[in-house]
Amino acid sequence: MGNDAIRGDTAPEDSITIVNNASGAKVTFPVLQGSCGPKVIDIRRLYGATDMFTYDPGFTATGSCESSITFIDGEAGVLLHRGYPIEDLAKHSDFMEVCYLLLYGELPTPSEKDTFVHAITYHTMVHEQLHKFIDGFRRDAHPMAIMCGIVGALSAFYHDSTDISDPYQRMVASYRMIAKMPTIAAWAFKYSLGQPFIYPRNDLTYAENFIHMMFATPCEDYEISPTIARALDRILILHADHEQNASTSTVRLAGSSGANPFACIAAGIASLWGPAHGGANEAVLNMLNEIGSPNRIAEFVDKAKDPEDPFRLMGFGHRVYKNFDPRARLMRESCHEVLNELGVDNEPLLELAMELERIALEDEYFVERRLYPNVDFYSGIIFKAIGIPVSMFTVLFAVARTVGWVAQWNEMVEDPNQKIGRPRQLYTGYEQRPYVPLAERG
Repeated sequence: MGNDAIRGDTAPEDSITIVNNASGAKVTFPVLQGSCGPKVIDIRRLYGATDMFTYDPGFTATGSCESSITFIDGEAGVLLHRGYPIEDLAKHSDFMEVCYLLLYGELPTPSEKDTFVHAITYHTMVHEQLHKFIDGFRRDAHPMAIMCGIVGALSAFYHDSTDISDPYQRMVASYRMIAKMPTIAAWAFKYSLGQPFIYPRNDLTYAENFIHMMFATPCEDYEISPTIARALDRILILHADHEQNASTSTVRLAGSSGANPFACIAAGIASLWGPAHGGANEAVLNMLNEIGSPNRIAEFVDKAKDPEDPFRLMGFGHRVYKNFDPRARLMRESCHEVLNELGVDNEPLLELAMELERIALEDEYFVERRLYPNVDFYSGIIFKAIGIPVSMFTVLFAVARTVGWVAQWNEMVEDPNQKIGRPRQLYTGYEQRPYVPLAERG
């Protein structure tokens, strides 16, 4: 497909006309077609031509940008990164290769991958003064609070990569954030435990290094399970990017003002922290604790079916995917591999999760409504099985999503049509009224 089609150019006859019923005036707007997905109405002239705005809470029917990174077809259950199905990437790639793909648009050659991996590996250290910065937090501080603060502070330590007009500095900042995020995350975890920080090692893969920094201690050698490392690598791939979600849109909106990249990613972390976004897998574990026993699953399934009952099964269904979440199939494989290796037959919560999965996949109510287990259902179970506490679930999500944020931020900076984000509103407050002096107010 040619560049014109990719950029959404369209024939003049492909348009839509809006008629003002009061005046009879007609205004025509072009209809654009991307390389995939539905057509979009270009309403950039709407206010000037009609003196009206659109009203779209949550922006569910609004395209905020043009992007060539990730495509989702929720009806068909399709997720593509640069045109490659997520299933192929998760089965045949590793996280570093997916990072390269998201950043550069193509899969790397062997030499390109070696160079990229080397660059990321040798950026994993963080400035030693950040050690003291973390020490300033309370011991019971949430790891996401620490991560948000540390990432936002990186611009104070790396002045040589904050000029967003310089492509080289943008590249260095991108590499630094991808490389340092596991170190920052692991140190936030160690701080909460009161354990010494473990420094990154250049002889380990990205996933292995993260696991080592999370669980190793200076007292003895730590043996990394290949199965767990492979599962974590897949989790990172499956969470690397997901189109214009809340946190990615936050990164783009912050970046549209010209803010430095570290501040933009910190904003994305803050958005991800919300329970409706990155905290969904934590909600799954909370739900399982509420159910408590396999004997009570039927009771809670009935509650979920009752339209008068506010209870919902967390980790089932998805706002975008109206079919099976393609990431969930892959996560399910990893979940069962991890559970089999760890032999968690005596872990009640995990047994409960597997029984709930079985019942939901067979229950006609859920099958008809396509309320299948999603990626959050399985990732929470994996994290629980390998000893990652609930407070770290969203932190791991942030580690994975950093590359997506960085890729989207770079694309936004380079977009010639990019403007500072400035949504409008439907104002419902008072009209203009006179000021009443304090003494006259009764």
